[in-house]
Amino acid sequence: MTITQTVEIPPDRRITLEVPPQIPAGTVILSFTPAHSLIEKKDPGTMEEALQMLEEQVSDPNRKPISRLFGKHKGIFGGDGVMYQRAIRDEWD
Repeated sequence: MTITQTVEIPPDRRITLEVPPQIPAGTVILSFTPAHSLIEKKDPGTMEEALQMLEEQVSDPNRKPISRLFGKHKGIFGGDGVMYQRAIRDEWD
């Protein structure tokens, strides 16, 4: 579960948090992100904006296809990934 709320940090840098009851008690991770970094990030708000961003990415002349990476990484176990997977499956019998 992620809850996002924009707050104004006062000059004394002290804020008080009231946690909603939907958040279970226990360890959590708080993350602070300056608002100006969110404004700079392109985040589509509507489906039309998302499709426009996708169209811009696809038309980028510097875009490289992911297929250029096929077969480049030998994997953690140093070999053919398909052969490794078959060997693991053979152990199931």
